Amino acid sequence: MKLPFMTLAAGAFLAVSCANAATATDNYTVTLPLSEDEDGLTAYIIDFDTSAKLDSTVVDGGKAIFKGTVTTPVFARVILDGNRAGQFVLEEGDIALNPANRMATGSPTNDALVNLMSEQQKHVAEYRQLGDTPEDKAKKKEIQQSNNDLFENALKANAGNPLGYYLFLQQCYGYDLPTFDAKLKEYPQFADSKRVQTLRQGLINKEETSVGHKFKDFEITYDGKTSRLSDYVGRGKYTLVDFWASWCGPCIRETRVIKELYEEYGPKGLDVLGVAVWDEPANTLRAIEQHELPWPQILNGQNIPTDLYGIAGIPCIILFDPEGNIISRDKQDDELRADVAAAMSKASVK
Repeated sequence: MKLPFMTLAAGAFLAVSCANAATATDNYTVTLPLSEDEDGLTAYIIDFDTSAKLDSTVVDGGKAIFKGTVTTPVFARVILDGNRAGQFVLEEGDIALNPANRMATGSPTNDALVNLMSEQQKHVAEYRQLGDTPEDKAKKKEIQQSNNDLFENALKANAGNPLGYYLFLQQCYGYDLPTFDAKLKEYPQFADSKRVQTLRQGLINKEETSVGHKFKDFEITYDGKTSRLSDYVGRGKYTLVDFWASWCGPCIRETRVIKELYEEYGPKGLDVLGVAVWDEPANTLRAIEQHELPWPQILNGQNIPTDLYGIAGIPCIILFDPEGNIISRDKQDDELRADVAAAMSKASVK
């Protein structure tokens, strides 16, 4: 089953690459269904790599409709009222963004991406049905390998178009620096990408802010107030710092764990700090109130903390000792509970 499927998938992706290469000037329409409550808001198409604004439109009749021309297909993102509202390949075609999952159809590369994600979801569904028997564990490894092959074949077939660029990034987000450099050597055409360069620097920064290293300070100015990490970290107490955003589901779910830790260890000397990144301050403030987060927050961090600490995904939770040394990073749930418990047991002995 796996080999015939992969042959068909790779063939489809190769056809997309050829179609894009043959196009000189493309005409596009991009439609994003919304609601009439959002009428009057301005929506933007931005370059996913550089964040440059490529097009804009005002929501009318519950829809954002973009029309224009593009000379070279580009991976793009729609921003509505400061929030992400979908990502797609901006290319020739009548492109429609699904209001539920915000994925795009109606053009060759976008259809290929939807098909790719559909096949991945089949793998995920099959994986989740399996248990922990030796046979099921072996089947899980087979599914994982099939999924890896699926994306690797798609990347190879699309190495010359925006879908390949996007898949390259998705693969590299979980790599360490040596693995990333090896992958970039295999696909040198992506080396000039701003996001690829930022990702590589982020991996360097992540190594420099891993367990055992001293904290790196940063400062954020918002609403006339400047806050620094050093206002909270390295001041004689264990400090748990949560890098999060209001739109991030896993971030919000993890606040339950952080609340439990704060309630248990706060009276024993544990401080907690939230650092809002990649988010609009108004949305952050609403989330703080809605989810009743009692600890102090640094607002409007955007990319400053995440670039400095090499954070590619959130939530990212870092535990600092009283001197500001990193003693836990990128842990969640029971692993985070265990690290905090171990640290606070040392604190109680002193």
